[in-house]
Amino acid sequence: MNPGSRRHALAILVLALGLLLAACGSSDGDEDVAVEATSSTTAAATSTSPSPASTSSTTASPAPVGRGGMPGASTAPTPTHADLAYATTSTAQKLDLWLPEGAEPAPLVVNIHGGAFKALDKSMATDNVRQLLDAGYAVASINYRLSGEALFPAAPQDVKAAVRWLRANAGTYGLDPERFVAWGGSAGGNLAALLGVTGDQTTELDDASLGNADVSSAVQVVVDWFGPVDFLAMDSQFATTSCTTPDSHDAADSPESAYLGAPIQTVPDLADAASPVTYVSGATTLPRFVIAHGDSDCQIPTGQSQEFAELLEQAGAEVTLTILPGAVHADPQFSEQIEPTIAILDETFGR
Repeated sequence: MNPGSRRHALAILVLALGLLLAACGSSDGDEDVAVEATSSTTAAATSTSPSPASTSSTTASPAPVGRGGMPGASTAPTPTHADLAYATTSTAQKLDLWLPEGAEPAPLVVNIHGGAFKALDKSMATDNVRQLLDAGYAVASINYRLSGEALFPAAPQDVKAAVRWLRANAGTYGLDPERFVAWGGSAGGNLAALLGVTGDQTTELDDASLGNADVSSAVQVVVDWFGPVDFLAMDSQFATTSCTTPDSHDAADSPESAYLGAPIQTVPDLADAASPVTYVSGATTLPRFVIAHGDSDCQIPTGQSQEFAELLEQAGAEVTLTILPGAVHADPQFSEQIEPTIAILDETFGR
């Protein structure tokens, strides 16, 4: 082969490799977040208030969507502390911690990633970190055992253990133990909501063997974006939507069924135990809830958030429910909700 032919062949090979890498980079490999970037709409977000006391949301300038149901800035800064172990049962039980500049103690946002209870990790839930740091919030992004490693209730037990560890070590890291926020999207929204509704209850979601059993896992605010909160009602709620091909959650191979270890309708007690709506009536004190959902979500029906907001409001919680018109699951529109949500946190904490 002459030099010119070799150069031509090399150029074709480089082009082919580039196309292959681009194709691989376009997918995050997780069913729960596969449609995040498939639809973007310019319609303004609308807020509905379940009660007169609810706070109306406003919109902010759009920002790139992130993976795992946490839209925001496309990259996060390097953690102040990386891979801190909050328990020792599994290598998954680690968190990253970012500390803001300024006066201590800082309020803390606990980021809980999505991923259908089976995928992704703490690196996927950090897309709102920069904005939170700029607003003076510390951020902890946590891993938890996924369904391929351990079935329910391992995930919420891990999340609760992480919060207990962070509160127990608040003095070491300059955190305010009285101002904790749980923020999650999709499966992370479910886990954040479970933290909120069980903060003053002892349930099977508490595992003392994971450490700091005498420390509270309560949070003062929950940010729940399009989280599943009533497992057994999801498929029936889709019947009242315009979704022509909604996800089937009752199916034996659904993320929720894999998470519980059986088709959810065959294990109703387990499904209820994994559903935040179950615990609302037993709560003496409920934190403030900030809930957002797209009205075109065909993965988690909008009725999940609407039902949850109504139930919380009836129980006396302060709730902000925002329905985003035309938004699909983890839509880029959710990036517009970061700044209004931070404003609600500031108001709640008197900042």
